[in-house]
Amino acid sequence: MRSKAQRNQAVEPIQPPGVKKLLKVKDVADILGVSPVKVYALLKTGLPSLKIDGSRRIQPEKLQAWIEQQSA
Repeated sequence: MRSKAQRNQAVEPIQPPGVKKLLKVKDVADILGVSPVKVYALLKTGLPSLKIDGSRRIQPEKLQAWIEQQSA
């Protein structure tokens, strides 16, 4: 049986090397300093994303490239 400390310990998700966590719309909104509604509008106008079970996810490196493209 596991001790109480082991049961309360957070489990870290396992990620293969080189794979970065995908960002949620709220995460992108926080990064850009805009509302989630604005992020959805940006997704419609070219911000690259993936659709997973109806939810949008953004790859961090593609967000960075998109930001750099917007400022050029």
